[in-house]
Amino acid sequence: MPTWLAATIAGVFGLFYAYAVWNAVAFLIDMATGPRGLNGLGWAVLLFAVLFPIVVFGAALALGLRRQPAQFAALLLAGLGLTAVFWLNIISYALSSGTSLVGG
Repeated sequence: MPTWLAATIAGVFGLFYAYAVWNAVAFLIDMATGPRGLNGLGWAVLLFAVLFPIVVFGAALALGLRRQPAQFAALLLAGLGLTAVFWLNIISYALSSGTSLVGG
């Protein structure tokens, strides 16, 4: 696969991964500056939510750069799906057990 094609595919998917990171940072700031703040578990969970899309994107890049363009895009798409499912789990945990992350 040519370098320009790999960079283009990675760049397009990288924007979606960056959006996931941006959402996680915004949610972390929103929760931390709330009236009760965050406890230690809240900081750990929400900081991991910020780092998770970066780790998944790096793993997908490492695994997919030597593959065909369609396989590379499919691997990045699968990683994006994994990131989305993880983000939904974080949101549902934060909203369903609101007292376990706040009150530090």
